[in-house]
Amino acid sequence: MHRIVRLTEKLSDWMAGISAVMLALMTILILVEILLWNTLSKTTLIADEYSAYGLAAIIFMGAGYCLKEKGHIRITLILSFMPKRMAAILTFVATAVTTAFMGYLWWYLFKMVQSTIRYNSTSGTLTQTPLWIPQTLMLVGAACFLIQLAGITIKTFAAIGTQEEVV
Repeated sequence: MHRIVRLTEKLSDWMAGISAVMLALMTILILVEILLWNTLSKTTLIADEYSAYGLAAIIFMGAGYCLKEKGHIRITLILSFMPKRMAAILTFVATAVTTAFMGYLWWYLFKMVQSTIRYNSTSGTLTQTPLWIPQTLMLVGAACFLIQLAGITIKTFAAIGTQEEVV
């Protein structure tokens, strides 16, 4: 069980690294856009669109790492008034429900990517970017977040006996 949790955490670390690289590339793209506009009065025509795609990908790919590092918002008022074991059980139930809900969301994100590929959908801009490209990055990030959630669910189940705070 600990091995599965470690693998999910390693995957989240990799996704965070990819997110960091994407953020650096977005920064370079925006700086090039600014430089071109201010020196030559030219534009790349893609900076805002591709930065938006990058932002969406970063959010999805970084969500698992954020969860692993306990960075997501969590309301602990009710848990603080409960006995430790009851709080651990409630945390496990909430995490399991969240994992199931994320699985549901992932499935419909997958269906969206499938239909985008089937209908050969492109962006409505001059670049006509095939939408399956940014959507697939989001799908991969959502899958990694789902895997991290499953790992955290396993960890919270094990914490019922130890009453360790997991998330």
